Amino acid sequence: MLWNATKAKVQLRLSVQRLRTLQQKKEAQAKANRRDIATLIEKGKLETARIKVETIINEDVHVELLELLELYCELLLARFGLLDMNTREPDPGISEGVCSIIQAATRTEIKELHILREILMHKFGREFAVAVMENKDDCVPKRVMTKLTTTTPSAELVDAYLTEIAKAYGVPWSASGPIEIPEAVTDEKKADDSGSVEGQKDNEDVKAKTEISPSNPDLPTLSQDTKKPTSPDPPEDEFDLLSKRFAALKKR
Repeated sequence: MLWNATKAKVQLRLSVQRLRTLQQKKEAQAKANRRDIATLIEKGKLETARIKVETIINEDVHVELLELLELYCELLLARFGLLDMNTREPDPGISEGVCSIIQAATRTEIKELHILREILMHKFGREFAVAVMENKDDCVPKRVMTKLTTTTPSAELVDAYLTEIAKAYGVPWSASGPIEIPEAVTDEKKADDSGSVEGQKDNEDVKAKTEISPSNPDLPTLSQDTKKPTSPDPPEDEFDLLSKRFAALKKR
């Protein structure tokens, strides 16, 4: 397969679109699942609720992986000139993105991303692709690798999710003992069901904060840092915007 810059750019754009759509779909499903869990807690079916929460936690981690892959695709688009260079190894400015897509694309259901992976593997050669799949010299970022490993969530984290879901939907329940509560699920406020003005205000207050996830406590939402400046002054460099988003992701 010969390198085709036009095809590669098209696949990058399609991958970004599909990744965003899949994230929205999974987030909507997670919201419905949390309502179901609140009902189970209310009925006292805690064991069933805990099993469902484990699934939600793993899905939250997977959504974080999708967001990372979206950011890497945007990075490759922004630095496409580096990707289009006739070299056997990617430039350091795009190496993280290339390695992450080759390593993680198959863990998603997005065929456009699978095609992009094949394009990148053919461009940089079999030896490079094998090294990436083996994560030689830790070429794949740790924050990506940790999201590729499915583990059973700890009992403390499960109880924390249950506590926060119960609080969000007004169910009188809490886990025994002090637990550090993550904020990944705090955007599910009572306004979701009641539609009250007070509930909506709570929702807006929570959304104004950076969301926290079980595996990456500083992962920003996609809506952040994506607005283009409206000032008549020269706009902020696209590379700088992406750098800020990646810097936020690196915080642990």
